[in-house]
Amino acid sequence: MRKKRLEAYAHYESLPMPHTTKDDVWRRTVDMRTQDYWRRTRRHLRGFALEKYYPSDPTNGKPSAEDFNDLDEETAGVLVQVDGHLQHASATETLKKKGVYFAHLHTALQEQPELLRTYFMSKAVTLETALKSGNIAQHNKFDALHGAFWQGGYVLHVPKGVKVEVPLRVYIKMSEAEHADLSHTLIIAEEGSEVVILEDNSSTAPNISGFHSGAVEIFAEQNANVTYVQVQHWNRQVWNFASHRAMVARDAKLCWVTATFGGRLNKINQAVVLEGAGCTAQMLGLAFTDARQHLDVSTAQEHISPHTSSDLLYRTVLKDRSQTAWGGNIYVYPSANHTDAYQKNDNLLLSERAHADTLPGLEIQAHEVRCTHGATAGKIDAEQVFYLMSRGVSYAQAEKLIVDGFFAPVMERIPLESVREELNTSVARKLE
Repeated sequence: MRKKRLEAYAHYESLPMPHTTKDDVWRRTVDMRTQDYWRRTRRHLRGFALEKYYPSDPTNGKPSAEDFNDLDEETAGVLVQVDGHLQHASATETLKKKGVYFAHLHTALQEQPELLRTYFMSKAVTLETALKSGNIAQHNKFDALHGAFWQGGYVLHVPKGVKVEVPLRVYIKMSEAEHADLSHTLIIAEEGSEVVILEDNSSTAPNISGFHSGAVEIFAEQNANVTYVQVQHWNRQVWNFASHRAMVARDAKLCWVTATFGGRLNKINQAVVLEGAGCTAQMLGLAFTDARQHLDVSTAQEHISPHTSSDLLYRTVLKDRSQTAWGGNIYVYPSANHTDAYQKNDNLLLSERAHADTLPGLEIQAHEVRCTHGATAGKIDAEQVFYLMSRGVSYAQAEKLIVDGFFAPVMERIPLESVREELNTSVARKLE
């Protein structure tokens, strides 16, 4: 692990801070132009100073006095982390008997070193093709920073053939001012296994400044079925940079849901690599921005093997002077014939000064494929509002109904009712 950290740190020192608009992945975060761009330019990284933030020492953490909910019929395991410190971890006896390993990452480093040696920040050396998304610790300066200084996070390892019928829950929280959260999520589902994991990222206070540089790695091995839901509720003083990647093996299924509500600035790179024939992946995203929030998401659907399919649907609602940018690419490698890939990004603007950029793209090197994409951005339909208000509904109620309907295609594809209810509650808070 020390060797991995030193390699990442050397890479970190060799890279500049993102600062040029020539880097297409960062162009809309480094220098995002507003609708009145001929008069004014907003530089979103202005005001960010890395030296302001400090990581905690997880080995010195003490459990807090906060009461944590006991396990119930709807939760197979719970893990709570605050400022990098493990505060609470529990699992049902059924989960333990099945051999499922669910632990804080620092604990896993002591108890399961070989597991981490195999999977942690894997470079996917078994693949003959160099991935477009690159190694998760070497994509940019923030990824390299995470690779060198990661602290906290968790490991979930589901053995071969084990099916976990009840979801597991993880809470990652920031409570200290000027804290740097460098959590790492590592999920390994072995052949024929099945699991659902729900992760919540949040701030415990509304005005504490923070910095998050996180990573997510998911390995869905042959015929595995993984559902991963991450809901982000950082406050509006948090700078959020994250890199997420999933490796999907032969005949495996992945459903990945990303919901973004908080943060001052969010820059997320997300990639799914379909490395095995017959595998499928759903990438579902919803976001609601307001005030001066900025959200920039780059996605990659990388089809390496034949007979693979991926389906991406991201929907965003914008209020006030918030701005979003989404850039998605479907990559089809030469050996990936009979690929079926789709991506769609829709944006609903609730105010005149909100602004959304959307840039879908395709890079296809195989002949027998079906790849399509689409993107939309627009305001609320005035006729819809008039129709609802003419039947006694207030403007605020009409707006909420329209927003709920806009998010419905994403919500309907989320397999858990409890998650849909939580997301609907978060949307209602943003509208208020």
